Amino acid sequence: MKKTMLIIVLSVFALGCKPKQTVANTKLDNKTERLMKGDWLVSSVKYVGSDVFKVTSFNIADAKCFEESMWTLVSNNNTGEVVLNKANCATFESKITWYVNKDGNFVMKFLSEGIKAKHTTSGYVLKVANQTETSFQLIDKAAVGSNTAEIVFQFDKIGN
Repeated sequence: MKKTMLIIVLSVFALGCKPKQTVANTKLDNKTERLMKGDWLVSSVKYVGSDVFKVTSFNIADAKCFEESMWTLVSNNNTGEVVLNKANCATFESKITWYVNKDGNFVMKFLSEGIKAKHTTSGYVLKVANQTETSFQLIDKAAVGSNTAEIVFQFDKIGN
């Protein structure tokens, strides 16, 4: 009996001392998502402060290769597609799943053929900025030496 009580007390103490974990906000910002619905062209990719370094974005290609890329974002089911087709860059096409959380972050996963989103374990988080009905920016961070730099993807709406 004493042994059982000791186990219960130790279990309660161990559970009570569990450190708090930081979790990304997963509540959706539906208003921001609805403004992103449609077809988009990445009109420019800029490095804040300098253009003297190269960054591979999303483990796919040089960030500058995302200029002229086409993005289709469907807000009612948070799916889409990304197509890279810039001259002198590798071509790339992928389905994506995405959402915007209440913290203003665009959370995205590239999907492999035949693999469901819930089985895709890695993704990307970018900050949404300067959003209007016809444009927005996604801002990524990259390590450059001992500093952090921002890569700004400028999206412009195609058609309606």
